[in-house]
Amino acid sequence: MTKNSTRQQILEMLKKNGAMSANEMAEKLQITNIAVRRHLQTLERDQLVETKLVRQSMGRPSHVYLLTEHSEQVFPKNYADITLDFLQDVQEMHGPGTIDSLFERREQRLSEKYKQAMPGEELESRVAELALLQDQRGYMAEWTKGEQPGQYLMTEHNCPIHKIAHQFTKACSSELSLFRDVLGADVEQLECKAKGGQRCIYAIKPKPH
Repeated sequence: MTKNSTRQQILEMLKKNGAMSANEMAEKLQITNIAVRRHLQTLERDQLVETKLVRQSMGRPSHVYLLTEHSEQVFPKNYADITLDFLQDVQEMHGPGTIDSLFERREQRLSEKYKQAMPGEELESRVAELALLQDQRGYMAEWTKGEQPGQYLMTEHNCPIHKIAHQFTKACSSELSLFRDVLGADVEQLECKAKGGQRCIYAIKPKPH
């Protein structure tokens, strides 16, 4: 959805004004009621808006449109900056060792969660599940088989915590440690976005017996 698209304008209008009727939106946008309803149908399908029946003192009840909780994802968020500010404050107040401890606690939580989802002992299925879990968390992850039998590559095309990882390298080393733990395999990072790479790439192979 582009920034100045009609659907984006409708979402921003509902964000600022609260519940509105299709007629009110059409008047503000200076387009037809039919065009507005067509956009609203798409937004309802995408679970970004919902309708509510409003009873009036006179006349027939009318439908108004309002944003859903799901719509929050389309509006700007500044989580990375505020998290980075907090981490910098913690480091200044308590030292870099505290930052390491925070990332280690995060790694432990994710490890417990990921291990519950791991499907058995076969490395290929575990790599596939790990890529899926990372993809669901916004890393745009995918995996392929390596050139040698039993070896795999996992690529993350996006890093949701790029600003944090760029300043606190513990984020990257903690993720590498997490992958080694949940896969029970040798994992090597071949490329890292936080260190100037285009993406994060991991080479995975079974541990030697």
